[in-house]
Amino acid sequence: MSIYVGNLSYEVTQDDLNAVFAEYGQVKRVNLPVDRETGRLRGFGFVEMINEEDEEKAIEALDGASWMGRDMRVNKAKPRENKGGGNYSGGNNPKFSRNNNNRY
Repeated sequence: MSIYVGNLSYEVTQDDLNAVFAEYGQVKRVNLPVDRETGRLRGFGFVEMINEEDEEKAIEALDGASWMGRDMRVNKAKPRENKGGGNYSGGNNPKFSRNNNNRY
């Protein structure tokens, strides 16, 4: 299981987040996504802990807690949705065809 941690300060580091969650058990991994264009932190992260009981304790204790000037949102991470994408040809719809032979 993975824990979603939202509303984080843009100054937070992986070590900071690791230290906070380590108070509730052994941390396996911390991930702080970065914006591709700006290289800036996106204001949320994910934490994985060694066992599920420790994750539950951390979620209960830290959800809504004030840290680094913000109220954290902490809950079980939901599986990433497959939004598709990348294919903008429009399939069989001629309005979206890439060739210019279809004029309306």
